[in-house]
Amino acid sequence: MQVFLGIDSGSVSTKAACCDSQGNLLAFSYLPTNGQSLQKAREALQTIKKDLPSLTKIESVCITGSARKLVATALKADFIKNEISAQAMAAAKLMPNAATVLEIGGQDSKIILMENGLPVDFAMNTVCAAGTGSFLDHQAARLGINIEDFAVLAAKSQKNVSIDARCTVFAESAMISAQQSGVAKEDIAQGLAQSLANNFLNNVCAGKTLKGPYIFQGGVARNQAIVLALQKNLNEKITVPPYPHISGAYGAALCALKESQK
Repeated sequence: MQVFLGIDSGSVSTKAACCDSQGNLLAFSYLPTNGQSLQKAREALQTIKKDLPSLTKIESVCITGSARKLVATALKADFIKNEISAQAMAAAKLMPNAATVLEIGGQDSKIILMENGLPVDFAMNTVCAAGTGSFLDHQAARLGINIEDFAVLAAKSQKNVSIDARCTVFAESAMISAQQSGVAKEDIAQGLAQSLANNFLNNVCAGKTLKGPYIFQGGVARNQAIVLALQKNLNEKITVPPYPHISGAYGAALCALKESQK
């Protein structure tokens, strides 16, 4: 069986995924980067090997992510692709009719407009990381909850609360003010989710003509509170594929497959 490997070396997390010659996902790994991009890439490879004990050869390797050049050089990878290309490739495979790809990761967020399975336009967040996974982690910690419990808590909200999520400084000030005013944690969590959705659509997506079908990729797509907030704002159904947190690595694996076929 031919196996193609993709690694998404991000600043917050390192992902690896491999697929067969038909593009089917075979195995994946997800690890916190902790400033050790190369070491975590190697650890991710070891995880893949454990999950696929019969694996003896990898046909080709493609690297994406913020540390892609470093990791690709060290691992002697065959191909390097930017994150837009990798995410678009994953979306085209997971949802061939997708017209808009929403992607929110640990430190950045992006929108990709698709036509016939190909990216035709895109936009990314600016320098500020507000509205990303690390932003949510930070605010959840301030609320004294695990990020895994964020959506469950937000679902219990019975009151609309406005939280300024343009940046972490404004968000923290708004949260402190809300807490001092006796606003419940669940209402603050829901307010954060709605504000994040507003921030993403009003800034990253500014000037873009959005249309469905929508697919939501990246680690934040696992947060149901954010999914629901985006759906409410767009008034459209948003599809979250299986394992959205490794979509970049999976897309890189698909790029390795496609480039090898050339």
